[in-house]
Amino acid sequence: MKIVIVGILFLVIAGTAGLFYMGYKSREGSAPGLVQGQLSPCPSSPNCVSSEGGTAAEQFVEPLPADRWAQIPDAVRALGGTLIQEDNRYIAAEFTSSIFRFIDDVEFRLSDEETHVRSASRVGHSDMGANRKRVEALREQLDR
Repeated sequence: MKIVIVGILFLVIAGTAGLFYMGYKSREGSAPGLVQGQLSPCPSSPNCVSSEGGTAAEQFVEPLPADRWAQIPDAVRALGGTLIQEDNRYIAAEFTSSIFRFIDDVEFRLSDEETHVRSASRVGHSDMGANRKRVEALREQLDR
């Protein structure tokens, strides 16, 4: 019985250490930026959502209204994000998770008709829906 408890304890400690390490590694990256004038495509992993054309149905989110562009920086800050880059047609922000300090990138691209958005985790495979929830929270913040 003692061996089982020690084994379980070891697995918990190793798993927690691994998550902290991934959080640390996520600080090394940055937002991918624009690729040929559009937000970068999402990888095949389920930890990314985007409103750009060609996004897989399970990763697609509706674009934001273009007339809310000027409100985006304040909405990002209100939800705890940090602006990294901002110009006339592109905004990049970072959001940091509270426990393991994972960094997610959120990017916005203003087109003539709408504001495209991409929210993605820098590390890991699944985000348990965090990026989709973040985009919806931004949408609600912009509707206020």
